[in-house]
Amino acid sequence: MMSSSSDGYTVEEAKEEIGVLRKVADEVVEAIEKAENEDVLEYLIENEELDSIHDGERGLGQVRRAVLESSLASDRLKRLVSLRGDETPEEILVPRDVQRNAKVALEAGKPVVLYGPTGTGKTTFAKQLARETTIGYSLNTATPSWTPSDIIGGVSPDYTGESLSYRTKLGCVSEAVQRARMFDVEYGVILDEITRADISKIFGPLYTAIENPHQTIFETDEGDTIELDERVNIICTMNMSDRTVNELDNAITRRFAMIEIDEYEEDKRDRLFTNWLDTHIAGEVNSQLPQESGLDINRLLELFRQDYRGINHGNESTSQGAIMRFGPMHYRDVAVFLGVACREGGEYEHDQTDAVGQAFRTYIVPRLLNAAAFPQIERIAEHYRALNGEFEEYDLSPAAELAERELEQERRQMGSYE
Repeated sequence: MMSSSSDGYTVEEAKEEIGVLRKVADEVVEAIEKAENEDVLEYLIENEELDSIHDGERGLGQVRRAVLESSLASDRLKRLVSLRGDETPEEILVPRDVQRNAKVALEAGKPVVLYGPTGTGKTTFAKQLARETTIGYSLNTATPSWTPSDIIGGVSPDYTGESLSYRTKLGCVSEAVQRARMFDVEYGVILDEITRADISKIFGPLYTAIENPHQTIFETDEGDTIELDERVNIICTMNMSDRTVNELDNAITRRFAMIEIDEYEEDKRDRLFTNWLDTHIAGEVNSQLPQESGLDINRLLELFRQDYRGINHGNESTSQGAIMRFGPMHYRDVAVFLGVACREGGEYEHDQTDAVGQAFRTYIVPRLLNAAAFPQIERIAEHYRALNGEFEEYDLSPAAELAERELEQERRQMGSYE
């Protein structure tokens, strides 16, 4: 049993008993509950990371719960335990007005929808926004099978007893409300890729709750009622390749703040490209790359730039406009593929220049074709034929050929194949 002075458990006592505290979670919880001041909590959590030792790298265990329930813990310390293990990048690269508009909307009590083309970092920014505006958050990815119960809650079978019974189960928004109440903190809930589900169907009860925030939206088996709480920030993401804003139900555009994420400033986009190339190809992660590697980082950076510009802004020399809107995040997969494929013992160790075209064929072209209409498919094929001619050191023909096969198939279906 731990000792403690009449004034509370001190840092000095924690240091003396650190061996026991590292082994026994209950002792840590007691130390937090009896702490003399926040310095004790900072020593236990920030210095010794006892929450990671006992609760694991992430998740809400008994030690983190004790911190969140402590009246001595600052918001900074509560955020630390809530976000332990969260590897979301700290640097926010979306345009400044996007950041400001999203924060203002949340401060005004409006749920937010972050929308835009694929690969623009909507999910990453959603997590960054939640980290900046709340103590903790949950991430939930929509599926076609989602129903209102996934949002608000519902009844589900319980197989734990001898016979089948039914219990109420919280939805992700109701669970966020419960967390905010339990710990008296601001809490975020991210609903990712909501266009995968039937929005008008799954959001029906939520729309009602937004209009009538004091109305009970769910009741637990214990008789606790759930109403929307101003401490809960609801953040959604939506790919506009799935649906345009004009096609959305007016109900969501009236009740949610619609924040578009599209273009990154060029210097920030370059920072993303350079970081991925350095980390996955030139950095320590793949330091086994042979010295005679054909993967010139500067040349790959220029390829990423020109591919992105050609897709999003068109070709100035031919006065052709943009092919489609396409985000920069897709190029991370290309960098990871090249780093793994071309390292010592990798599948493309001795065919590194071929690996570049295969990476674009695997990660970039299929994603373009997935959202492309017939005229765009023609442009995609032309685009990669041109890049293959300009970047002679890399074989980009696999990317061009994939687009050309899709184009040929489309022509057949249109009855214009000759």
